[in-house]
Amino acid sequence: MLVLGLASALGIYLAARDAVPSAALAEMHGSKPYVHQLERFGGKAAVLFDELNRWFAGLWEGRQLGITVAWITLAVSSLMLLMARHL
Repeated sequence: MLVLGLASALGIYLAARDAVPSAALAEMHGSKPYVHQLERFGGKAAVLFDELNRWFAGLWEGRQLGITVAWITLAVSSLMLLMARHL
């Protein structure tokens, strides 16, 4: 499982290209008026959740997806190894 997962992660990483985000969209999301409006309507929690959502969504795109798959593979393989040792 470890070999297959890491090979898949490497394949994804090498095959994927990082998408170039729209400059206008990136500028809008990081701008002070956007953050101010978001905070005005939803408070500081809305700003925090917006940043968290953007970070989490970024884990599943482009080359970052390969890195995410590698970490998940390592975690699951380690858990399986620990379970196998205790049984």
